[in-house]
Amino acid sequence: MTAPAPASPTGPATYLAPAKVNLGLSVRGLRQGGYHDLHTVMVPLAVGDELEIAPAPELTLRVEGAPGLPADEGNLVYRAARAYLDAAGAPGGAAITLHKTLPLASGLGGGSSDAATTLMALARLYPAGVRLPELALSLGADVPFFLLGQAALAEGMGEVLTPLPVPHVPLVLVNPGVEVSARDAYAWLDGEEEFTPELDVEGILTGLAGSGPVPYFNALQGPVAARHAPIREALAALTAAGLRAPLMSGSGATCFALAPNDDAAHAAAATLRAQHPDWWVAATRTL
Repeated sequence: MTAPAPASPTGPATYLAPAKVNLGLSVRGLRQGGYHDLHTVMVPLAVGDELEIAPAPELTLRVEGAPGLPADEGNLVYRAARAYLDAAGAPGGAAITLHKTLPLASGLGGGSSDAATTLMALARLYPAGVRLPELALSLGADVPFFLLGQAALAEGMGEVLTPLPVPHVPLVLVNPGVEVSARDAYAWLDGEEEFTPELDVEGILTGLAGSGPVPYFNALQGPVAARHAPIREALAALTAAGLRAPLMSGSGATCFALAPNDDAAHAAAATLRAQHPDWWVAATRTL
């Protein structure tokens, strides 16, 4: 989470809720309760949603940039805020505005990042002896990663985190406008029983620092791309734009590929926007 912008004691502070990509995602098998054993390298990005949070008598949420997104218990931001305020002994409320810039259901962890950022912001606003990691896990398996605030190897359901020294690399994100349910993506994989071995983490780190292939894969990419032609088109477009090692992030539909430098990333993004004006495209960097 970024440091908040300067604010008056009663005014709003602004936070970046960073997106993430999975630099490889292996699904090792099915756990009891319908969850999966994962082995994935997760890394936060310099692009994300924005949250404005100020103290207030009651908890309120306003959503901008996503007309279909609820502003009540159906939103992870609201649930995170309610959970923290209750755990902290109801010290007050908060007026929260979520400026949604990431596409929905996109494999970028937007909702989880929004929730983690809300927890950290309210802990700053209303300090209390609340165990944020436990609260984060109750909200979703990816939420603890965003509390960590750095690249990590994620195992278990994604909550067992080991920090990793992932190189800072420029990349381009493309979302072709398809919403993919994570539940569906994992169900399709289960149906095909195509579970995968652990990632070659050292090989991935070495590949990121070089200019050749990166030995990562996404176990969900095959089943999801087989059912969504726009994802196949996005992966092909990234390659055609001169970028390397294209991969789908998470359960999709966002795909990414690596650029040799920031200028190349922005040039490729501009080309992709011109070719596909209906796609969401962003040039960014790993944090």
